[in-house]
Amino acid sequence: MENIIRKTLGGLTREYYFRQFFFGLLIAIAFAYMITQGDFSKLKLRDMLYILINTFLYPYARFMYESIVDFLIGDNVFWTSGIILYFVMVFKVMMMALCWAAAIFIAPIGLLYLLYLNRNI
Repeated sequence: MENIIRKTLGGLTREYYFRQFFFGLLIAIAFAYMITQGDFSKLKLRDMLYILINTFLYPYARFMYESIVDFLIGDNVFWTSGIILYFVMVFKVMMMALCWAAAIFIAPIGLLYLLYLNRNI
């Protein structure tokens, strides 16, 4: 059992996990602010649980999303103008928010993929 936990929850590098956790935390704060309109005392228990679970699972959901994108795009490099890059960045932020909001559903797939990748460790 300990081996499975190490291969899944411990399957990401610390740097990657904490970087993604930081962005997930920013999204969580923005989400909490939006649903409470600045008055955090209005935050309900179910909302807090949803925010906490998604924030801690976000790095695994983001790992799964990036694995799929890496598979589709590969090692290609795209040269583009600044205007198009702006729209790409907006799309990236939207995908980060979507990964955070659906982390509770995406992360289990990412954890299974990590278990598969780390099966020989």
